[in-house]
Amino acid sequence: MGIVTKEKTMSEPSVADVLKLAKDSDVKFIRLQFIDIYGIVKNLAIPVEQLEKALNNEVMLDGSSIRGFQRIEKSDLFFYPDKSTFQILPWRPLDGKVARLVCDIYEPDNKPFMGCPRNNLKRVLEKVKKELGYTMHVGPECEFFLFKKDEAGNPTIDPSDVAAYFDVEPLDIGQLVRREIIYSLEQMGFEIEASHHEVAIGQHEIDFKYSEALRASDNIATFRWVTKAVASKHGMHATFMPKPIFGQNGSGMHCNQSLDKNGKNMFLDESAPDKLSKEMKWYIGGLLKHIRGICAVSNPLVNSYKRLVPGYEAPVYIAWSPGNRSALCRVPAKRGPATRVELRSPDPAANPYLAVACMLLAGIDGIKNKTEPPPSVNRNIYKLDPKEKAELKVDSLPGTLEEALDEMEKSAIAKEALGEHIYEQYVALKREEWDDYRIQVTAWEEAKYLRIY
Repeated sequence: MGIVTKEKTMSEPSVADVLKLAKDSDVKFIRLQFIDIYGIVKNLAIPVEQLEKALNNEVMLDGSSIRGFQRIEKSDLFFYPDKSTFQILPWRPLDGKVARLVCDIYEPDNKPFMGCPRNNLKRVLEKVKKELGYTMHVGPECEFFLFKKDEAGNPTIDPSDVAAYFDVEPLDIGQLVRREIIYSLEQMGFEIEASHHEVAIGQHEIDFKYSEALRASDNIATFRWVTKAVASKHGMHATFMPKPIFGQNGSGMHCNQSLDKNGKNMFLDESAPDKLSKEMKWYIGGLLKHIRGICAVSNPLVNSYKRLVPGYEAPVYIAWSPGNRSALCRVPAKRGPATRVELRSPDPAANPYLAVACMLLAGIDGIKNKTEPPPSVNRNIYKLDPKEKAELKVDSLPGTLEEALDEMEKSAIAKEALGEHIYEQYVALKREEWDDYRIQVTAWEEAKYLRIY
């Protein structure tokens, strides 16, 4: 039960509407949900007696305790709940229910705190809407792994099953968990389009209906929270780590994208032979041109680049194609209102608000500058030799987080998409992460070098 509908958000409910719903539903606690720069869902739990205070934007948090948010000498921030996001958490107790509200974070002077990723995405969306009249829609395809826990309750990398792509029970033991995840999501207003076992052992995918970019980002963050909570209830660990098992496919978060203007899909041109508009081609051109500069956001972990290697279905080479799943940008065959481009490189560890902002401004830059994409590549790009890739002008994605951060620091699009505060904090924190990884002595090094040298 909640206020968000399956396909669109209703007009903003009043404080009284939310208070009544909480009372009628026997809600006892409220989770004030927000997201940090890393993309991790955070929350503050309050008793329902404090709900009216929260809805009037009077509940505070210490921003200095959230990495990348505020300095200790300027730490007071406020929760501004989005009242349309009130939802009861289905996996919580039936008596004395728990609900959540997605929140923006504000400064004491009632101005949006620009270290809040959700505020930042709203800024980018409003800018594009004002300048060009476009509304972005995003349809994510989120993959994840289900692993067993050890006797102490700690996660392992022992998969929950040995099933393969599209397998059914009894091989797909995780199907029961996946079913409860879907039920919980539907209770929270999601419209689920498909779910199935993925290629790797223990790997799953749940696809939900596309929505406007801000709501889609909210949905991705909520999806990760629900998936982890339901899996834990079943004694399993759900992970969105991009590449948890060596030698197996990693998890992606393919992002289907389109632009709408005055109710019309701007990527569709019925008069064109392929029915793809010039705006769509330019948008693809922008994505391809800027993808290396935004890769540290769409693929944010050291581990992300263990997935982006040849041979495991993840895109490595910068190219586009109608239908070709080895290309970075793919245009699915369906036309009409569903005409869209699918960017296949992002992974599910990405902060959805930051990744969507970067993808949108990369594509918009392509439209503004009428950036023609290179000719589409309709061959298996993984099997092209270096000479063929050079002839087709096919470049590669960054090979490490360090390389991606180097590209990001040269990208005006990344800086514009993240804003000054988040950009500076993000680069600094990710440089720390890379340096921490770089100085580690790994089990591979011990096995490779210890006896020989």
